[in-house]
Amino acid sequence: IAMELSDANLQTLTEYLKKTLDPDPAIRRPAEKFLESVEGNQNYPLLLLTLLEKSQDNVIKVCASVTFKNYIKRNWRIVEDEPNKICEADRVAIKANIVHLMLSSPEQIQKQLSDAISIIGREDFPQKWPDLLTEMVNRFQSGDFHVINGVLRTAHSLFKRYRHEFKSNELWTEIKLVLDAFALPLTNLFKATIELCSTHANDASALRILFSSLILISKLFYSLNFQDLPEFFEDNMETWMNNFHTLLTLDNKLLQTDDEEEAGLLELLKSQICDNAALYAQKYDEEFQRYLPRFVTAIWNLLVTTGQEVKYDLLVSNAIQFLASVCERPHYKNLFEDQNTLTSICEKVIVPNMEFRAADEEAFEDNSEEYIRRDLEGSDIDTRRRAACDLVRGLCKFFEGPVTGIFSGYVNSMLQEYAKNPSVNWKHKDAAIYLVTSLASKAQTQKHGITQANELVNLTEFFVNHILPDLKSVPKEHLLVSIPLLINHLQAESIVVHTYAAHALERLFTMRGPNNATLFTAAEIAPFVEILLTNLFKALTLPAANVLF
Repeated sequence: IAMELSDANLQTLTEYLKKTLDPDPAIRRPAEKFLESVEGNQNYPLLLLTLLEKSQDNVIKVCASVTFKNYIKRNWRIVEDEPNKICEADRVAIKANIVHLMLSSPEQIQKQLSDAISIIGREDFPQKWPDLLTEMVNRFQSGDFHVINGVLRTAHSLFKRYRHEFKSNELWTEIKLVLDAFALPLTNLFKATIELCSTHANDASALRILFSSLILISKLFYSLNFQDLPEFFEDNMETWMNNFHTLLTLDNKLLQTDDEEEAGLLELLKSQICDNAALYAQKYDEEFQRYLPRFVTAIWNLLVTTGQEVKYDLLVSNAIQFLASVCERPHYKNLFEDQNTLTSICEKVIVPNMEFRAADEEAFEDNSEEYIRRDLEGSDIDTRRRAACDLVRGLCKFFEGPVTGIFSGYVNSMLQEYAKNPSVNWKHKDAAIYLVTSLASKAQTQKHGITQANELVNLTEFFVNHILPDLKSVPKEHLLVSIPLLINHLQAESIVVHTYAAHALERLFTMRGPNNATLFTAAEIAPFVEILLTNLFKALTLPAANVLF
């Protein structure tokens, strides 16, 4: 059925969209149902696009843009052996109008339409939408950064899948097509934007827009270079790397934020540049070799001058990950060989970023689930601690002896500090444990934990002297002694503590010994079963129970 593109239909649609925002379900649900019932009709999406372009009511414009994006998300894909949910005429009309509409809309609406273009692009680009790139690239000439950022945001959401797609001829063909159309205009835009940053160095609002562009350009660089080193970027490496290096060392007071939690534009840009440099260092080390030393110096300076505030966490972790990816490449071994360099890295980068901060303490108390997710479930990818552990492992690849020696001194002094006043200096012991475990682990898997250990670290001795006394305070008998102590911790009020206790018990019960048998026999566990089950069920009744059984 075709719905006419008439004022009457636009008015009806406006009324129903208004009702979908009503807090009363008796009004909202029927309106939602009505819109669902007409979305199969021809012209429905074009009515939505007309509304978001021409309506005088900003709330309706935004509502129409969200409704349109969700409609595209549900219906655009053509599923084999199922009816086509959007008629061909509407598909053609949408693709003919949406880029212009997206670029001329205010930011809130632009983001919704940009997402819709990405969804359509995933299905139709390049075969069924060959002029999409040309239409977007032409807008770089506009000089209007609202428009330019709309293009960049859309391109980023289209191309970021290149970071995780499997290699295939189809993928190579698409990337080549994108590079042919996009790489040169992107490079020219990059240079022009950097020049504008100098021109507008004293204009805070202009700088915010320009830096938003530079962040998106840097993300696009990462996506377009991920699968392989394109010839174009190899030929233009000088331009990109010199400018990245300059941006990495730039500091503009106008871009600094007072917010201690939220990363500002400067931090986000430098974080992405660290990622870009790490990508080149890991994948294209021969071509990147002559640029690398100056990036190591710049990123090193960044690390030793950046504060402990949460807003710098992503930047610091990306910067440390860059050093971690570099130090384990044979090509760059010579940059780290000097004992003073190793000592300096250990002292100024690794130790400070392993410490438990006030912000971590707050997360432990107030945001337990997120704390657990990051720490236990491996989503700590952007944390300082995780990055510092990765750097320790990276350094141990070539410098295991010296690094273990340097850290042994730190571990001992941290434990001595703790012993002086345990209730006040507990963070020193916490950092020491982290250091020892990251030093000890040479290889690990999610399922089995540590699978290969550093022979220079005596884990059993450390466990007996510094861990077991805390449990009661790594042979099977020591682990067996810890089971009733862990069962007691299931009753702890702290969500983190009782979750970790459950997690530790689960690991102990699933660990395998010789002949792939479980570490403990049923007879050995029998004395604890009753209290274990009692405490587990009690734990499930605790507020926000997060027991991992």
